Amino acid sequence: MANILVVEDEENIASFIERGLSEFGHEVQVAYDGAAGWEILQKENFEVLILDVIMPKITGLELCRKYRQLYGFHSPVIMLTALGTTDDIVNGLEAGADDYMVKPFSFRELEARIQVLLRRSGVQVATPVKQCGDLVLEPQNHRALRSGKVIDLTVREYRLLEYLLLNQGTALSRQDIMKYVWDKEADRNTNVVDVYVNYLRTKIDKEFDRKLIRTVVGIGYMIEA
Repeated sequence: MANILVVEDEENIASFIERGLSEFGHEVQVAYDGAAGWEILQKENFEVLILDVIMPKITGLELCRKYRQLYGFHSPVIMLTALGTTDDIVNGLEAGADDYMVKPFSFRELEARIQVLLRRSGVQVATPVKQCGDLVLEPQNHRALRSGKVIDLTVREYRLLEYLLLNQGTALSRQDIMKYVWDKEADRNTNVVDVYVNYLRTKIDKEFDRKLIRTVVGIGYMIEA
């Protein structure tokens, strides 16, 4: 888990990033313009900064320069922007950013880049274990256990189980599952989500009296103890 500051003036994007990072166990604060972000930075320490480039009052580039001049290079900075030319990227890196992502972006890619930067900076991030009844998902070992028995999962099965556990007790649509697990829109002509839910049920529910994965009629699936 890392302490992350997001400075983004588009509230829907800021909310999307905040929710996603929180689901991965990070502590997230949000500022909606550069001046507000600078105020927060002078009061608190963060392990990662995510800055939009074009913002009111103080731009992301200016904010990054001010932060580097005063606090150095301890915390990595990711710049987010709709501007993706080579010159734009070079300007961001020259301002002191460690990485640069162009909107629209995949949240999975953002999280992966955060993890890379945290490893480079030497920050040890403890990924919380996820649990539902006697089912445990260990992100650091990338494995699942039920009643202490190790369950072998494919990459897709792991992603599916992870998403169900992140939203434990909540009914998830096939569309939502498709976006998270396959990172794309659901094709109405495919039943791939149902197929993989059945794969997962066979592995984590079949041998046990208590079934954890439920079908929610008219919506999709959920997991609960």
